[in-house]
Amino acid sequence: MRILCSSTLLAEFFVIGFAGLVAMKDPDLSAGLVWTVSGVAMLLSVLLCGMVTRPGGVQLGWALQIALIISGFFVPVMFFLGACFAGLWWASVHFGRKVDEAKARWAAQAQAQS
Repeated sequence: MRILCSSTLLAEFFVIGFAGLVAMKDPDLSAGLVWTVSGVAMLLSVLLCGMVTRPGGVQLGWALQIALIISGFFVPVMFFLGACFAGLWWASVHFGRKVDEAKARWAAQAQAQS
């Protein structure tokens, strides 16, 4: 699960950065505010890569997905991209857990055969 979720979070890092560049064109938003919010979200996405297997890591990932969708009020394309990444997050968690379970079964079988 860690590899799939981390890949999704690292891709989000770049999408958040590009969304920050787009948000800079909005005359109602200051550059400081845009980069503070974008920077915190980018930092969170990188930190979550190491926390995804810890308690609460997946839930924090969901919070980031919701924040990306909500950012669509400032950068409208983020409604679409946030929804896409929420789907990728779900798939990463769902299929990552299945892969982890299969690996555990294979390891148990290998241990039993030795």
